[in-house]
Amino acid sequence: MRPQPTPAPAVPMAGARSAGTSVGWTLLVVLLGFLFAGLNTVLAYVTLGLPNAIPIGVGLVLCLAFAVAVRLLHRAAWLSWLSILPALFVLVGSVQLAPEAALDRRGVRQDVVIVDAKAVGKRHSYTLSGPQGQLTEPLIYAGSNPGYQVGDRLTVVTDPEGVVELEDAAKVDPAGMVGALLFGLSGWTVTALLAGWRGHARRQRGRHDDLVI
Repeated sequence: MRPQPTPAPAVPMAGARSAGTSVGWTLLVVLLGFLFAGLNTVLAYVTLGLPNAIPIGVGLVLCLAFAVAVRLLHRAAWLSWLSILPALFVLVGSVQLAPEAALDRRGVRQDVVIVDAKAVGKRHSYTLSGPQGQLTEPLIYAGSNPGYQVGDRLTVVTDPEGVVELEDAAKVDPAGMVGALLFGLSGWTVTALLAGWRGHARRQRGRHDDLVI
């Protein structure tokens, strides 16, 4: 009987990783998401009273960095684009939590009536009058369809330290900002886990980085 030829050893695909290595990189991307969200939240607290452009700008860079990390983990682009949706919740929650929490903790509530309104583009400014007379600080709304009119009565919250802008009391919701932040982080976590699984499979098959799947 002829001896059977010894089968050639399997040659691993270029770029293939062990399952343990893929799990490690996936967990690293998940932790990066939590780190980025935490850093931007802390930055918003530190810069409280300064223009929101600071934490917004840094937050956008961190969200972009997370999308790049997902792209590298996945070896494809569609999940990095998908990470933009939860990134919006992370950005809003991390930026707005600090001022909302400050107003909720130390803010003073006042019942007021709108006595005048001005608009420049999409920036609406409402002059308010309370029991002690006209307030020095207006109510500002940036956007379309503000929903306020002269003569409307509402309750506002003012910061006695003058750091945070006056806000409609009905819209002061730090718990909602925490919820937005956690929702965004949950989306990032699912995205990273899916990217890790798909990326591991792509590397095992020798598939290279592309724009689609």
